[in-house]
Amino acid sequence: MKNILYIHGMGGGADSRIPRLLSEWFSTHREQCCVLGDEVSVVCRTYDFDPETAWEQICSWVEELDPALVIGESLGSCNALRVRRNSSKQALPHILVSPALNAPVFLGYLSILTLFPGMTALMDRIYRPRPGDRQPLHFVHSTMKKYRGLRKLALRERDELKSAGICAFFGTRDHYRRRGIVSVRGWKKLFGEGSFVMYEGSHYMEEESVYSLLIPKILLYLQ
Repeated sequence: MKNILYIHGMGGGADSRIPRLLSEWFSTHREQCCVLGDEVSVVCRTYDFDPETAWEQICSWVEELDPALVIGESLGSCNALRVRRNSSKQALPHILVSPALNAPVFLGYLSILTLFPGMTALMDRIYRPRPGDRQPLHFVHSTMKKYRGLRKLALRERDELKSAGICAFFGTRDHYRRRGIVSVRGWKKLFGEGSFVMYEGSHYMEEESVYSLLIPKILLYLQ
């Protein structure tokens, strides 16, 4: 069994749409997985909003699953990039969907706002996750200030990340690009011209692009 560890974005969780689509596809296309020499399992679990607690959880899943590939989505891309080797000490390839590498910086700066009365309750209400097995969001200062160093941790040892294989997907209509939370230019500067693909769509990769772009790249990296 080849395991793919899918790390969801802020407010996502075990029942997020893209990993569900991937799981369904791999379960119904077993003949294509035979070319890879094994079945493929996509594992997505809900982790804590606190980045320190989240990292402990993710490390335990890496040890348990010994993944062959890591996929990160949005803010989850920062956690995904920290997973550089599996439990077999093999360097891991990465695929990132709408990587929000600047999101930790924004959250770190916003942490000061949570010191004002009523601000935590307001942000919790604005960014309430959808119903289901989703990451609970609680915007308290003690949690948000921990995000200040997450981007730096994610981008350490970029040469190792590049050599193992890395590709990012960016939507042409991603509204977070206008805010600077998602930056194609920043990604290109960090990882190079050939390390990303643009698709016609939003921050939340549409189903068509999951099938036409994301899955072929997964199959390529699992060979």
